[in-house]
Amino acid sequence: MAFTTQRKVRFQHCDPAGIVFYPRYFEMINSVVEDWFEEIVQSDFNQLHVESGTGVPTAAIDTQFHAPSRLGERLTFELAVQTVGRSSLTLQITAYCGEQKRLTINSTLVYVDLNSGKPMPWTEAMRQHFIVENL
Repeated sequence: MAFTTQRKVRFQHCDPAGIVFYPRYFEMINSVVEDWFEEIVQSDFNQLHVESGTGVPTAAIDTQFHAPSRLGERLTFELAVQTVGRSSLTLQITAYCGEQKRLTINSTLVYVDLNSGKPMPWTEAMRQHFIVENL
């Protein structure tokens, strides 16, 4: 089952035409991933980055913009795990406004030691929460 959360399109997200300026989608996506790690994986970004000295930087991202999103709209984001590797994780995140698809992102994250920058294997405690979706 996909992780679902909502974000309201705010003035800060929009360009002068009143639609989401595309880099702001990436900020929203990062907040969705951060919420997923906290609520589902049970490893919030403070635990990962500050306490454990680990991180999950984005190694690849593929984006399709289907339709513009406008100021004041409420977007529903669905996050699903596509593949899990030894130290990588590919997520598909889709944003909708009502039934209309606005954005689809496939993002590969890598679990790394922040001191060395080298990939490391997912912990078993984290891995148990990575349920692969067949979308």
